[in-house]
Amino acid sequence: MRVLYFAWLRQRAGIGEEEVSPPAEVTDVGGLMRWLAARSAGHASAFADPAQVRCAVNQEFCGPDHPVSDGDEVAFFPPVTGG
Repeated sequence: MRVLYFAWLRQRAGIGEEEVSPPAEVTDVGGLMRWLAARSAGHASAFADPAQVRCAVNQEFCGPDHPVSDGDEVAFFPPVTGG
């Protein structure tokens, strides 16, 4: 699974992207966020407030209950505002 981090999530996690192999019990975006948060202090900081993190799986916006699986591209980014 390829995980991408954008904006302040990239700064906090300390990386822009990584390849991960979460355990079988990680079945959705919310579970992936919790699993990633446990990987390092930087990841924990990035996911400290899940309500402030948006996600896309395979370039489709989704919520925390969206399923994830091997081979997916999962992107995390802050809320976007427009004007």
